[in-house]
Amino acid sequence: MTLIGETQGATPPADVVKDGSDASFAADVIEASHTTPVIVDFWATWCGPCRQLGPALEKAVAAAKGAVKLVKIDIDKNPAYAGQLRVQSIPAVFAFVGGQPVDGFMGALPESQVKAFVDRLAKEGGASPIDQLLEMAKDSVELGDMGGAAQAYAQVLQMEPGNAKAIGGLARLYQQAGDLERAAEVLDMAPPDAKDPAIDGVRAALALAAEAPSETAAFEQRLAADPADHEARLELAKALAGSGRMMEAVDQLIESIRLDRSWNDEAARKQLLTIFEAAGPMSDVAKQGRRKLSSILFS
Repeated sequence: MTLIGETQGATPPADVVKDGSDASFAADVIEASHTTPVIVDFWATWCGPCRQLGPALEKAVAAAKGAVKLVKIDIDKNPAYAGQLRVQSIPAVFAFVGGQPVDGFMGALPESQVKAFVDRLAKEGGASPIDQLLEMAKDSVELGDMGGAAQAYAQVLQMEPGNAKAIGGLARLYQQAGDLERAAEVLDMAPPDAKDPAIDGVRAALALAAEAPSETAAFEQRLAADPADHEARLELAKALAGSGRMMEAVDQLIESIRLDRSWNDEAARKQLLTIFEAAGPMSDVAKQGRRKLSSILFS
């Protein structure tokens, strides 16, 4: 049986793996992580899964050859920082970069996943703490963890209040959640010369909402009577987009273009491009909309 403190197949360089404490946490973790990523492993002697995870962590950190450090903290003897980080079960692992926790997991993972976690941290260790947090926010969005993404963006803005990517990302989260007022408040933080696709997209979404008719029934009735009523279809699309029903708005505009692409100086196509910008150029709405538009224009 391998115990905590032992490694298999690799001997960690001096100072790369150490036992930490509440008293040394600031120096061993917070300060040290400004130069090298630091992994903190909260464990206890009575914890069986900790005895499985510890050697795997040490082995992976040793293989990283100094690109990552590991600090092991017995929570029974050192409960303070575990409490601050809201550790409720062990093993609990946190990765610190630039004095901030940027990643982590709980429970004993397979050795391959532990190695992947350490390798990713070592690979990204050269990036700035802000870049790390922005990447974390992006990953959280892709996983559907909007709360985690918002927290990462907020940490970036604490460090750099005018960061355009964080402002755009956080505003986008509020906009997608339907809180347009908060989205506008976040956009107000952006410097006048801020350049970011998300900022432009949220501004477009707010403009759509501001000009959107409040009801759709009247336009739907007009279209039922006359499917070629392009004005009614355009206003219906604006109302749908303003209420967040982007794909439905796209379908209405695609139909208008199909019937008469040149109507009113290509008003439907121009509105469609605004919706693509509001939804985000890489969003499913934009991707599907472009495919549908291409099928009409090049058919």
